[in-house]
Amino acid sequence: MRQLSIGTTVHVRVPASSANLGPGFDTLGLALGLYDDLTAEVIAEGLELTIEGEGADILPRSEKHLVIKAIRLALAEAGVAAPGLKVHCVNRIPQSRGLGSSASAAVAGVALGNALAGNVLTQEQVVHLSATFEGHPDNSSASVLGGFVVSWTENNDGATEFKAVSVPPFPGLRATAIVPETYASTSEVRRVLPASVPHIDARFNVARCALLTHAIQHDPALLVEATRDRLHQGYRAKALPVTTQWVEKMRDRGLAAFVSGAGPTALALHVEDFPQDLREEALAAGLRVMDLDIVDGVQVTVEK
Repeated sequence: MRQLSIGTTVHVRVPASSANLGPGFDTLGLALGLYDDLTAEVIAEGLELTIEGEGADILPRSEKHLVIKAIRLALAEAGVAAPGLKVHCVNRIPQSRGLGSSASAAVAGVALGNALAGNVLTQEQVVHLSATFEGHPDNSSASVLGGFVVSWTENNDGATEFKAVSVPPFPGLRATAIVPETYASTSEVRRVLPASVPHIDARFNVARCALLTHAIQHDPALLVEATRDRLHQGYRAKALPVTTQWVEKMRDRGLAAFVSGAGPTALALHVEDFPQDLREEALAAGLRVMDLDIVDGVQVTVEK
């Protein structure tokens, strides 16, 4: 296996993401203009990992860190090895808030490993490897590809392959995130979902997903209807009371609002400015308000 040269240094900038977008459970995603910046350098031996920003007080400084796991996976896939690694993370994406912090870490690690190896992996491989850490590619593929993403899985000789495509959103379409300070565990929030749903609800969501792929590209006036959902948000409402309150509050004002991922962030898509009175009400309630563009995917720079 080829050994990487000591001193090789790369940098990646990874956007946050929102998944589901209402009806597109585990399928649809958006890349959002809030970034983690990470640098990796090949050193003689060992692991040096430093973290600043979001999650710096709780994330591990060891091989257990998701970024390090993803770097190792990408290096192995590329057929190279590093004698040692020095990694620095500047985290700006809130942890466990429904803005894809785990997915961005996976994408960052895969992108760093691929860049260290000389960018030998294809974009399709980066999409697949990044998604392996969460089991579905909606958040991670948005961070890889950027824009509005449709993702799916395929079975190839018994092995699951993660796939995704990106399409550009309507010019001027923006997002506003209402972010509570509470955390949400994707696995715990999933436990409230039923094992099966009525056929009429499944049909409802299929129609809204189809409409959303049109509305988000061509006709934002349809986004309020296109972001309606019957598969997951209603079941999660009791577990996410503040989120549900703000989704309803924003939708009552004509905004295309929904639970971002597994929550607790509530996200609204809009072309016009976000209402100032809602902004002030959220801030007064101790919530973060983030104005976010829909952006391109991960950016990679080889420093030396």
